[in-house]
Amino acid sequence: MRSEIAYDCDVLVIGGGIVGLSTAYAITRAAPGTRVTVLEKEGGPARHQTGRNSGVIHSGIYYRPGSLKARYAVRGAAEMVKFCAEYGIAHAVTGKLIVATGREELPRLHALVQRGRENCIPVRELGPAQIAEYEPEVRGVAAIRVGTTGVCDFAGVARQLADASGADIRYGAEVVRVDRRPTLGVAVQTRDGAVVRGRVLVNCAGLYCDEVARLTGDDPEMRIVPFRGEYFSLARPELVRGLVYPVPDPAFPFLGVHLTRGIDGGVHVGPNAVPALAREGYGWGTVRVRELGGVLAWPGVWRMARRHWRYGAGELRRSASREAFAQAMRRLVPAVTADDLVPASAGVRAQAVLRDGTLVDDFMIREGERAVHVLNAPSPAATASLPIGREVARRALAVLGGV
Repeated sequence: MRSEIAYDCDVLVIGGGIVGLSTAYAITRAAPGTRVTVLEKEGGPARHQTGRNSGVIHSGIYYRPGSLKARYAVRGAAEMVKFCAEYGIAHAVTGKLIVATGREELPRLHALVQRGRENCIPVRELGPAQIAEYEPEVRGVAAIRVGTTGVCDFAGVARQLADASGADIRYGAEVVRVDRRPTLGVAVQTRDGAVVRGRVLVNCAGLYCDEVARLTGDDPEMRIVPFRGEYFSLARPELVRGLVYPVPDPAFPFLGVHLTRGIDGGVHVGPNAVPALAREGYGWGTVRVRELGGVLAWPGVWRMARRHWRYGAGELRRSASREAFAQAMRRLVPAVTADDLVPASAGVRAQAVLRDGTLVDDFMIREGERAVHVLNAPSPAATASLPIGREVARRALAVLGGV
């Protein structure tokens, strides 16, 4: 007669960023009594994508109507403001300008107005004189103002989610092995030799989500390609009152270099988007040969490069030259000089790339035997983390109910 298996938890979450912690929070809210353990390899929460971005609460105006990004961002922005207010987390609803600096950008700007309306986001169209009323140093032929955009301390949100979740959160727990058996559950071994057993695994490993999926035995059918976003602080923050963005290129899933006045009063400039030479490659000097080799071995990387090389060349130029970065900024704020740009901490985006070279633009959540994998959580993942967490929690609890 087989003895009863001793599980350490019901749901085992890998990853202590804002999505993993929001998932743990949502599970314990939806199903009280469910035992949740979170494994995070760093010494605290939100050390990578969550804690290394510009802190913007996105409105959802950029995203295709009906997409997960659009639905989660619009809902998530309102919920994030409410969550921050409830727990006393620093935040502000500032609004932002999206500025067309040339007439050739006007069709794309008008398309954003229509997209905003379809996503039920209030927008106001502005001419040059009205732009100056909001941002005296910004120049453009037209703009739109999105009033629901804001800023907050996402690392603070992650810490509060961790505290409020009631989960067993284990820091310094890097996953090195996963043993999944349909009748026995999932056993995860960490680098220190500890083994944690759960009934269901939830993969919110961010930059390493594809590797965790493969450790579990599931083929993610994508690879994470890390892109570093380099930031500067503006030495003359008085040049910008709020948030100022260019009109994005819809062919590439990055918003372009923008200016963001954060909750601390400083102004961040950036990010660009350049290939990182490691999954946590926050500078050109960080190279991990195994990780880089794994990226280069993926056929989709080369197909992506052939498709977007011109855009990538411009990003690399701005990475190599502060003057080139300042030149890009002067299209929006002519007074900016290279001397105004003070290097700040970089971030790395976990971009999912398919075999055919497609840059996955929406959230990608896949289920396997006793597992739920979050395989692409692009911007606005932090903004939308509360509804994303509920969706992942719903799937995890459904899997749990079937085992």
